[in-house]
Amino acid sequence: MTKLLEGRTALVTGSTSGIGLSIALAFAREGARVMLHGFGTPEAIKAARDEVAAIQGGETPYSAADISDAAAVRGMCADATAALGRVDILVNNAGIQFTSPVEEFPEAKWDAILAINLSSNFHAIKALLPGMKARNWGRIINIASAHGLVASPFKAAYVTAKHGVVGLTKTVGIEIARTGVTCNAICPGFVRTPLAEAQIPPLAKQHNVSEEVALTDFLLEKQPSKRWVEVEEVAGMAVYLCGPNSGAVNGAALSIDGAWTAS
Repeated sequence: MTKLLEGRTALVTGSTSGIGLSIALAFAREGARVMLHGFGTPEAIKAARDEVAAIQGGETPYSAADISDAAAVRGMCADATAALGRVDILVNNAGIQFTSPVEEFPEAKWDAILAINLSSNFHAIKALLPGMKARNWGRIINIASAHGLVASPFKAAYVTAKHGVVGLTKTVGIEIARTGVTCNAICPGFVRTPLAEAQIPPLAKQHNVSEEVALTDFLLEKQPSKRWVEVEEVAGMAVYLCGPNSGAVNGAALSIDGAWTAS
């Protein structure tokens, strides 16, 4: 059976763990050659590279670029092009978070979140889009968030950045609408990751409830499904957006949030 992404190449930022790694693995299973990017311990990075390599064969290319810096983003894109021969698929997934009332929000945190969560997307798209247009095929996927569509308190920088990602996605989608390239955003709700799950015990202790109640009534308070979004569900949507019959999906912000943003 022909794999959906056979012969394609992909750069996935923030892909040494969590959503990004799940997307990289899903792409590799469908035949794509993938380059990883992100931070972590040497052991964790090696494990991620080995896991992808076991599927796609050969050594998995990797970048540790600091994507808060525009020049580093351009360098990462050049390295990916050199390692893969070309970049057909770009997934802008890397992101950071910080919470604080707006009047107390550290300016350095604001600048870092905007640089990593939003500006890096722009710089990577700018670097790789010309090649995609020249080949008349490409897929750009920006991992936004439910917070790209609605707001929550104490997350001024994150909400601003993710709203910006959705706006950037729509703008690029319109600009490339008559080419073989598409640009879409995926907007997950609360996704099950080790970092997210680690919030449950403190919430249970804070509110003097069971961990099950802490999950459904406090962490997933805004998510009507009252269940996690799984990383595999986000990866499955990414695969669809790169596969056949997805060419008309362009400039979209696709929710995968258990109906959080439905109202």
